Amino acid sequence: MEIILAIVVAAAVIFFGALISMGNERQRKAIDCLREQTELWAMQDLRIKRERLAREVRVDDPLTWLNKSAAKVLGFDLNLQIVESFDEPQTLLCISGNKNTKILFSPSSPDQIRKMKRERHSRLSQFGKNNPLLSLPRGTTLYEISVLNAGILFDLEFQLAWKELTGQNIDKTEKLWVYIV
Repeated sequence: MEIILAIVVAAAVIFFGALISMGNERQRKAIDCLREQTELWAMQDLRIKRERLAREVRVDDPLTWLNKSAAKVLGFDLNLQIVESFDEPQTLLCISGNKNTKILFSPSSPDQIRKMKRERHSRLSQFGKNNPLLSLPRGTTLYEISVLNAGILFDLEFQLAWKELTGQNIDKTEKLWVYIV
């Protein structure tokens, strides 16, 4: 009799455990669906706001804009001064206001830079390339500036500012990489 009672209790515990697991799984799926819907709504809301604002995008002072965008990500003001721009890979070399720090801005991702470094070049073409992005020291700090951390119009403003600062057209890119040496 006791064995039968123990089996019934064990079966009931297993049955209720299975019911609870099924309920938890349904709840997890409902929460995932709700999260997905919230993300879609937020993205659509940003698109609507962005479309309204995109018609009026202007960058009056590109260097100040670049300094503010970098300050949002870095957490401190660099007081940038432009030194030089390079073509391949597109790079803007700046120094901070205290002239102790070099800052390189590039729309090329670190992976693209590594790929360029790995490509084999003749000895003569290596002497012609003096882009500081291709010879970064090991202790270089890397930051990414994008729509997520610099404002919803960052990519549109970035294209205008880059053209003004370097004279180069930029491909449709949504990120700017900051290398601090």
